[in-house]
Amino acid sequence: MSESSPADHPDVRLFTVAEANALLPVIQPTLESLRELKEQLDTARVELDRFTPAMRGNGHGMDVLALERQIAELITQISAGIDEIASLGIELKDLNRGLIDFPSVRDDRIVYLCWRLGEDRIAYWHDLDAGFAGRRPI
Repeated sequence: MSESSPADHPDVRLFTVAEANALLPVIQPTLESLRELKEQLDTARVELDRFTPAMRGNGHGMDVLALERQIAELITQISAGIDEIASLGIELKDLNRGLIDFPSVRDDRIVYLCWRLGEDRIAYWHDLDAGFAGRRPI
């Protein structure tokens, strides 16, 4: 779906480069928090995987239960953050890298303005089906 006109998607919020850049200070703390929560989730899952079925029934049941509760809470927090980003019309592409896309119009077709944590401003775009590897300078 590399060719998609704005008329084909009237419900999609489209951003100018200036509008997307203006949202970066708002969205950056959320992305940083989500990345940290994801790291905690990954760590908790690794810890949970250490417990064999025999260990779970042999005095470690409370440890397993605590990790399962922690994982559930982290998933809830991450989901809320992702929903917050999506409610702005921004697409989260890679939580580990803090990679997001803003739908935009270029040459009368919808494209993505692409940004990731650590970049100063939005300086790249790509076609809808190109992904990060297809980024081109604005």
